Amino acid sequence: MLVGRVIGNIVSTRKNEHLVGFKFLEVQIQEAGKPTGRHVVAVDSVGAGIGEKVLIVSGSGARVASGSRDCPVDMVIVGIVDE
Repeated sequence: MLVGRVIGNIVSTRKNEHLVGFKFLEVQIQEAGKPTGRHVVAVDSVGAGIGEKVLIVSGSGARVASGSRDCPVDMVIVGIVDE
């Protein structure tokens, strides 16, 4: 599981049929509360917005979190950090 901060929206007019309806966000990964300089694109499953600190799962856990094992995703936002 990774921690990051949402820094932008990704707009895609064409995508894989299994991804239709998903919102993509650009997330800056953090370690020990500080930005690492690494950015990823993640599917939003919790309604996160720009500026929010989020929890991200990757790999096979991301496919499970997306709700479909056929969904071609590698990163999914699964939580919004309050504190």
